[in-house]
Amino acid sequence: MPLIEPRSRQLFLALFAVFVLFGTSITIIGATLPKILADFHWNYAVAGVVIGAGAVAYFVSTFAAGFLVKHWGPKLTILLALLLEIIGLSFFATTPDPRINTLLSGLIGLGQGLIEVAINVATLRLDTRQTGRPMNLMHGAFAVGAILGPIAVGALLHRGLDWAMVYRGMALIFVLLAILMGCMAMPHADAGSPGPAARTAHPSANPAYWLSFLALFFYVGVELGVSNWVAEYFVAVFACSPAASALLVSLFWGGLLAGRFGVPLFYRGARHDLVLIGCSSLATLAVILITLLGFAPPAGATRTLGMGLVALAGLGCSICYPEVITLLGKCFPHAQSQAIGFAATGGGIGAFVFPFLMAAISQHWGIRTGFATYAVFAVAMTAFAAGLAWSAAQADPAAPGIPGGGLPGQSSIPGISK
Repeated sequence: MPLIEPRSRQLFLALFAVFVLFGTSITIIGATLPKILADFHWNYAVAGVVIGAGAVAYFVSTFAAGFLVKHWGPKLTILLALLLEIIGLSFFATTPDPRINTLLSGLIGLGQGLIEVAINVATLRLDTRQTGRPMNLMHGAFAVGAILGPIAVGALLHRGLDWAMVYRGMALIFVLLAILMGCMAMPHADAGSPGPAARTAHPSANPAYWLSFLALFFYVGVELGVSNWVAEYFVAVFACSPAASALLVSLFWGGLLAGRFGVPLFYRGARHDLVLIGCSSLATLAVILITLLGFAPPAGATRTLGMGLVALAGLGCSICYPEVITLLGKCFPHAQSQAIGFAATGGGIGAFVFPFLMAAISQHWGIRTGFATYAVFAVAMTAFAAGLAWSAAQADPAAPGIPGGGLPGQSSIPGISK
């Protein structure tokens, strides 16, 4: 039985391609961070401001995207996002001026937030059987891009080429994808007419609305925080070269990719709540162990073990985000844009707070202590993920009286429109 209806496969592949490059745009600054610090003579605090500007724009954008997708539809929202990405990536890192790069980082973040929400909503609409597997595969595309970007940076460094070329290449690919997306048909943002209970109850009446926000706040903060800083962490703590440490970002996203493609392939069950708790716990354990290794005496075996734990952390992170979105899609069939936008805003705020906090702590107490903050917040991530899983398991989204739910027998599958 196909995951996607034949008439929707081209659209799914187009969205998949956009999400691949979206993943690259998210992780590329972390992969180039050691070179940025060296070539532009920035300190951790300045780097934190530049990265933080993108994160602020990201969470503002994700919140607005819920309303834009609802009123404009995913297509126009994605096209606006691609335009912002093209402008930001075309000029980022063309000058060492932190002010200009902060502004460009903000433009990139705005585009990223719009892509995040619009494609998540569109993918839910394409998942007519509500298996959650298309969502996992779509976020696997994110991991593919997250791996390719650091590999490209490492290749440029090994050949002695300008590492900033990767930003210009990404901008060009975004131009081609914008042309492609302009020709695609897109699904409606949300399902058709909600039942009486859905019309009278705001989604915030459901605990899942808030727990998803908190789960993604800590999850995205940990995921992107580890991704953005693991290269510099291994350079400073384990004496890795910048070229080798850039590949550690790919190692993290390689583990994440294995989970996002492997779980849909090997797991055919419907216990999204248990998968979410298990993967979150695995990621938390791996981040804690990486942190502890940073305080151990330096040795080759320690570095090798740390690399393995980086991949394991990626594997644990793999299914957390798509499982949260899948649970939201079932809890709020007639308010998906709003619910996903709000949850993604939590992730965006985490993406801002965590790198900024990491930079501030590392600047004053060292990068080992800074990285330890991720271990602490990873524990909170697992706690709120468990709360969301429990809350979603208590509700039957199809039953009347459940906030955001519909009436029995009411279809949530929309048509396709231009």
